[in-house]
Amino acid sequence: MPDLRIHDLRHSFASTAIMDNVPLATIGKLLGHVLPETTARYAHLADDVIGDAAQRVSGALAQAMGLRA
Repeated sequence: MPDLRIHDLRHSFASTAIMDNVPLATIGKLLGHVLPETTARYAHLADDVIGDAAQRVSGALAQAMGLRA
């Protein structure tokens, strides 16, 4: 993998961790970041994870409003 950089691995590590529900602060400590903003730039969520979260939140709101059993 000649084009692979350590920086790429750090992004992959942070993204995998955030999708596995590891808290952002913990990921920051693991990566040696001082500011949470730095870690947030590293941790990218996959589209399916975002879609699942939107589905859960909207479902919970609909149920709370009596729109869904």
